[in-house]
Amino acid sequence: MPTTTPVRQLPHPGREEIRLEAVLHALADPIRLRIVTALDPYGEGDGSGATCSQVELPVTASTSTHHFRVLREAGVINQCYRGTAKINCLRRTDLEARFPGLLDAVLKAASA
Repeated sequence: MPTTTPVRQLPHPGREEIRLEAVLHALADPIRLRIVTALDPYGEGDGSGATCSQVELPVTASTSTHHFRVLREAGVINQCYRGTAKINCLRRTDLEARFPGLLDAVLKAASA
């Protein structure tokens, strides 16, 4: 009889719980903005995404973990485990529903 391993879930705010000030605070840090920019090309909800180690950052692993956690708790990214890897995806659909145009404006400004 096959057994399934339960997927380890991390706490995320629901769409209606995402607050503008938390999103702006999360995006104000240059390292976190770099993470969001790196995650932008990955699909949302289609199984793709990037592990934390795929996003090259000039900080230690523990500092990187902190930045990903801030983004997750603000509702900017979704993190889920696939095996032992933590997969990160941008919550573009949720952010667009709550704050239309915000993410695109921030990413455009970051690339300028």
